Amino acid sequence: MARLPRKVSVNALPQLEDLELIRRSQAGDTEAFGELVTRYRAKILTLLNRMVRNENDALDLAQEGFLKAWQSIHQFQGRSSFYTWLYKLTVNLAIESIRRRDRGEEVELDDSIPSSLPSPGGNYQHTEIREHFNAALAQLSPEQRAVIGLKELEDMPYREIANVLNVSIGTVMSRLYHGRKKLQSILRPFYNEIYQTQLPPRQPKSKRP
Repeated sequence: MARLPRKVSVNALPQLEDLELIRRSQAGDTEAFGELVTRYRAKILTLLNRMVRNENDALDLAQEGFLKAWQSIHQFQGRSSFYTWLYKLTVNLAIESIRRRDRGEEVELDDSIPSSLPSPGGNYQHTEIREHFNAALAQLSPEQRAVIGLKELEDMPYREIANVLNVSIGTVMSRLYHGRKKLQSILRPFYNEIYQTQLPPRQPKSKRP
């Protein structure tokens, strides 16, 4: 059973509130668990949508993840945050789902890629950029998708990502590095096209009299 710490800082209050809700949930309080679901449902769905690229599949996986969390809530001992524990359950479900669907297919891409992505102009429609990014993300391995989602979307520390995925910090950094490089390679032609369309038209050279 989760234990409450003796002293907490202001920054630790959300985790303290989680622990109280978890303790009540472990005693069979479904309303307390419902509050936990409400707290983390949006973040879980955002991550799952990025990983599986299908809203219905993301909803199903989120529901399965919360159901699994409820069924195993008594196993939570507070060694990590509930946030990390829940992400570990749902991300692993998503990885297994992607593996079953894609059979682990991975696109081989050029390794000679710039170290950073160019930033498109502010006038370009963000929806089209997001669509291209999501399509590129789908070409990564499930493991790379998970790391990029946790790091780029949730800004989760390396150590916490390693805990969620049950791998070493070195593995997290390696997957993140190679995943970013592949995204850059896939998206480079798209961003180049954006820049070409944003360049001012060339002025014809004036002829000397």
